[in-house]
Amino acid sequence: MKLNTPHTLKEIADLIKCEFVGDPNHVVTGINEIHVVVPGDLVFVDHPKYYQKALNSAATTILIDQKVECPDGKGLIISKAPFDDFNRLTRHFSPFKPQAQAIGEETVIDESAMIYPNVFIGHRVKIGKNVTLHAGVCIMDDCILDDNVIVGPNTVIGHYAFYYKKKPTGFDRMHTCGGVHLHKNVEIGALCTIDAGVTGMTTIGEGTKIDNHVQIGHDTVVGKHCLMAAHVGVAGCVRIMDRVTLWGQVGCASDITIGEGAIVLAQSGVGKDLEGGKSYFGSPCVEAKEKFREMVALKKLPQILDQLK
Repeated sequence: MKLNTPHTLKEIADLIKCEFVGDPNHVVTGINEIHVVVPGDLVFVDHPKYYQKALNSAATTILIDQKVECPDGKGLIISKAPFDDFNRLTRHFSPFKPQAQAIGEETVIDESAMIYPNVFIGHRVKIGKNVTLHAGVCIMDDCILDDNVIVGPNTVIGHYAFYYKKKPTGFDRMHTCGGVHLHKNVEIGALCTIDAGVTGMTTIGEGTKIDNHVQIGHDTVVGKHCLMAAHVGVAGCVRIMDRVTLWGQVGCASDITIGEGAIVLAQSGVGKDLEGGKSYFGSPCVEAKEKFREMVALKKLPQILDQLK
């Protein structure tokens, strides 16, 4: 999330009443979650395991729960509860805005778009030429739909990111202020859900086609000309390269990469990075030809055991 106006380190620290380390005039131009940070961004970290990842990231301001050595050119904000203060900042700069009408404020819809009855479109949405939104579609705040996008009935684009912190009182949700970007010629089936990025954009690349009942998590980036069959579930922060095919009921764990041209066969579970240009099967999935050899060998096991008697 880019700030409309850059703020200084001192201004940001004062907003959440925290101590800071660094130049008071150090500039903060954005607030982002660790997976999408760029120079100028503020990021939070609240566990020693991830200190170095945050401190060495592209982010130039770190909201942290301990005093540590401040890297050159960066600023620190010391907080007792970085997750909570990060939420306070994102809510301050991108507050939730209720909506009672079918189309939100600051939304731009090309006159050629076909909008069916009972479609809901949130604030600050951009809809391009020849877009088709079927009945019951919800396009939430800050989403972008490029030319020729088709969204099937009762699909939700840009719902809250599934991102929670466990506390003794229950689970606190990270405030969502990102969106979804559907590039040109993307087709989304019926009853799908594509969650917004926490502070950035969940992205579906040009020409990708997605079947019915597919879930894609926050901040995932899907490349160009991919195919996803029904009941595919993709977690948050996944990187799916161009021309990947995921067949029915494939499940992908978070923060993995699926290489260009990979094919994952039905009902497979992807728990680690997959190299491109190969076919995979199984849960956890391996190369399909290896898995099929295992299955053939397993069928022969009773015969082998009988021979050993």
